[in-house]
Amino acid sequence: MNFTGILIGLATFVIIGIFHPIVIKAEYHLSKRCWWLFLLAGIVFAVLSLFVGSVMGATIAGVLAFSCFWSVFELFEQEKRVKRGWFPEKRRRNYDFDEIIPRRGTNSYEWDSAPNDDIIPLWVADMDFRTAKPVIDALRKRVDHGIFGYTRVPDEYYDAVIGWFSRRHGLHIEKDWIIYTSGVVPAVSAVIKALTVPGDRVLIQTPVYNCFFSSIRNNGCEAVSSPLRRMGNTFEIDFDDFAAKAADPKVKVFLLCSPHNPAGRVWTRAELQKMGEICMENGVTVISDEIHCELVYPGYKHIPFASLSPDFAAHSVTCVSPSKAFNIAGLQIADIVAADPGLRAKIDRAININEVCDVNPFGVIATIAAYNEGEEWLEQLISYLKGNYDFMKAFCAEKLPEFPVADLQGTYLAWMDCRVLGEKSEVLEEELMKDAGIWLNAGTMYGAEGEGWLRWNLACPRARLEEGLNRFLGFVRRRI
Repeated sequence: MNFTGILIGLATFVIIGIFHPIVIKAEYHLSKRCWWLFLLAGIVFAVLSLFVGSVMGATIAGVLAFSCFWSVFELFEQEKRVKRGWFPEKRRRNYDFDEIIPRRGTNSYEWDSAPNDDIIPLWVADMDFRTAKPVIDALRKRVDHGIFGYTRVPDEYYDAVIGWFSRRHGLHIEKDWIIYTSGVVPAVSAVIKALTVPGDRVLIQTPVYNCFFSSIRNNGCEAVSSPLRRMGNTFEIDFDDFAAKAADPKVKVFLLCSPHNPAGRVWTRAELQKMGEICMENGVTVISDEIHCELVYPGYKHIPFASLSPDFAAHSVTCVSPSKAFNIAGLQIADIVAADPGLRAKIDRAININEVCDVNPFGVIATIAAYNEGEEWLEQLISYLKGNYDFMKAFCAEKLPEFPVADLQGTYLAWMDCRVLGEKSEVLEEELMKDAGIWLNAGTMYGAEGEGWLRWNLACPRARLEEGLNRFLGFVRRRI
């Protein structure tokens, strides 16, 4: 055997590794799948270096072998090396979520709908934060081009969506499974149209996102509620009731809100599994609205419904969008993910019937930038939102103990029990706007089970949230 190549290869890469760590810097962001390919290639080159007759051939094979082995070594060592300063990680950008950014006069639905300028709006589910800088930079570059004609959706878009959900959620998506559209609400409406006929029933878990009701009603269907059950400071599923409602032969679709708005629940694997099994047993197709899937707090994990099993993927449709997580709802972009070709064909037809088959160039560009470069901003956002929730919980525990706030596992929407006031939610919404200068959502928007509750939007600078809470406190003290 010729050990020359192995020895020279080892010596070469020890020297390079000691004096030129920048060589391995480029390998830092490779996917894990690539690392294992490197390992296989390294073994092949190492074997070749032992049996190649010429010194030159053995040396080349040895060098290639150790470059592959070094890459695999980096898989296990890269994070330690970054912390030790062996080579720099991408420069971290710190985002200032405390910045007060005026939004009045921008035709903001949240801010410019208020009857006067003194009102703090904490109702509509968008954020008072600028989106990630990579998204802004990508949009600015497109604006500078100056021509905004009809757009086609490039492969880069599909790659960004597929890569994001694979990395963050372990959800395998094929390009053909993706149908883009202008928003999750149009997506949900189109999927209901595709899977039902007028007179069919759609199962929901109330209190739940208000647009579910209109999407069901507008397709000539009837909403059937399986109310969530309050347990302590959170909510759980009444599986006996859920199973009974799903067994109704007129129920064709279960519309799942995951994470749940407004209850703030992030469903566990066991809960999703049981709901899915009940639906499968009864021939009920699951439409999973996962628009809040990125906004999950430490200790909890979003599990895509379709990731649970191939059967669940084949009998479900998932609706997703970067709009909530990256505060780009106005750019109007979303995706319907359907693994089953039969379901996909029906949905594609419904999308075209509803005329929501076209998207604008800014939504496409923002999605690519957000999913490819926005993760650092998102992680800082989640940390800040969790801080806002903790602040609100502490404030209420100290000064508003009669107004418990449900545990918030995901979303940035806090669900507050105000039944101690003995007022209807819609009346409270109006009185708070008039007498306290804060705008919250009446709980009855989300079904009869929301009576006496109010929903708070926590996605704002903490100083604004504190002012809103103090105004609420003043209102309560005048009433009690």
